[in-house]
Amino acid sequence: MVSPKYHVFLCGGTKLTGDKKGICHSRGSEDVVRKLMEAIDERDLSGEVMVSATSCYGICDKGPIAVVYPDGVWYGNLDAEKIALIAEKHLEEGIPVREYTL
Repeated sequence: MVSPKYHVFLCGGTKLTGDKKGICHSRGSEDVVRKLMEAIDERDLSGEVMVSATSCYGICDKGPIAVVYPDGVWYGNLDAEKIALIAEKHLEEGIPVREYTL
């Protein structure tokens, strides 16, 4: 059984029907997911961090959105630069990046 230190749920901008019509998608959530995966690989954290793309959280005006568990920290208005800093500070060093939290 996989037991990561962190599990990041990131809105993929899809509706429950599977349509990629969400605001997070139009704001680049796929790029954010891709950058997060790259940052995890660069920091050799793949054994400690699991990433799951989700459907819509319903707070689209704050998207793209990520939630980091077990900490329960919600991040919003993400882009590739912000998610890279979150990977460095929160996922590697254990310090949430408060200026991006919801």
